[in-house]
Amino acid sequence: MEPTQPSPPPQQPEGGPQQGGWPAPGPYTSPGMPYATGPYGGPAGGPGPFPYGQPPRRTTNGLAIGSLVSGIVCCLPPLGLVLGLIALPQIKKREQDGKGMAITGIVLSALSCLLLVVGLATGGIGSAWGDFKEGVDEASRTKSPFSLRTGQCFSDDGKLEEYATDVTIVDCARPHDGEVSGGFKVTGFDKWPGDDAIDKIAVKRCETINAAYAMDTWAVPNDVWLYYYLPSRESWRGGDRTVTCAFASKKNPFSGSVRSDAAKLTADQEQFLNAVNPIETVVYQEPEEDPDEDFAANKAWSAQLLAAINGARTGLDQHYWPGASTAPVAALGKQLDTASKQWAKLAAAPDADAYWEAYDTAWDALPENLGAEARTALGLTGTLPAGEGTSA
Repeated sequence: MEPTQPSPPPQQPEGGPQQGGWPAPGPYTSPGMPYATGPYGGPAGGPGPFPYGQPPRRTTNGLAIGSLVSGIVCCLPPLGLVLGLIALPQIKKREQDGKGMAITGIVLSALSCLLLVVGLATGGIGSAWGDFKEGVDEASRTKSPFSLRTGQCFSDDGKLEEYATDVTIVDCARPHDGEVSGGFKVTGFDKWPGDDAIDKIAVKRCETINAAYAMDTWAVPNDVWLYYYLPSRESWRGGDRTVTCAFASKKNPFSGSVRSDAAKLTADQEQFLNAVNPIETVVYQEPEEDPDEDFAANKAWSAQLLAAINGARTGLDQHYWPGASTAPVAALGKQLDTASKQWAKLAAAPDADAYWEAYDTAWDALPENLGAEARTALGLTGTLPAGEGTSA
């Protein structure tokens, strides 16, 4: 089908109105609508840019919005003031909306700037900021005992109760109730095993963890002991299986870290402590019953201590001790040789009476300070905590 040409519009009477009273359509009008004027069009300039004689939709100035937001939140008062002052001439020039926003932003920002100046002059800003930081710091330092990490020192407002709900982390240089040495998860139980079962596991495991954490035992105050936080029946139901091990004092807060593990020690220090520490460990394991009451237990214990003494002799002999530590370590080795002979007699005692006869001589032969001069020369703690000693 071929295209058809549109029919020409009917001619209107010259100079007269259409029937119905509307003027004839022209290049700048449409029936029923007034003539549109604008900055780019008019009777002499041809059609304007506005279709059908309607002006374009006005936009909102972005800087005015930014000024208002900055003025409300008061985070950067000068920014809101600057944005508002720039926005006003742009709004006028571009015929945009947002004048009210810009003015409001300018006023709010100006007030914020004034308050900022007054605060700085009076110190109020610094005080408020200090309080804010203190609150944030306090919140960040208050934690559950089971969220503590190795090496953190803490204060327990419950004075180390069995089931503490929260503790406060503090700088180890400040007085504190405890220091975390490590932790472990309880395994091997399908249901809640009871406090006693977990307690037995905790004692054994935490003793090992604490011994590795504080190898320089003389640096641990005499009233600081093994401590641990256990899961409760309620926390166990929620999936908690963590035992947190620590050094702690229920009587007097202590200052300074007791940490002296392999990561903190030199190779010489570590070798020395690995050699002599087992002697201290076995000394504290002496049976409570006398040889008359439990001869077998005392005989077995004396054999263990003899093994620890001989192990220390071997550990010291196998290492080269540099500088100022050479002579005192050698002197300690000779003392341990003498002690070994006497403890061998004690361990070989055939009965309780013979055991008592060799007992005091064996203790007298064991060096009370276990090498204080050697410790000092190696940069370790050279003084026993008050009230401590290896002799009976």
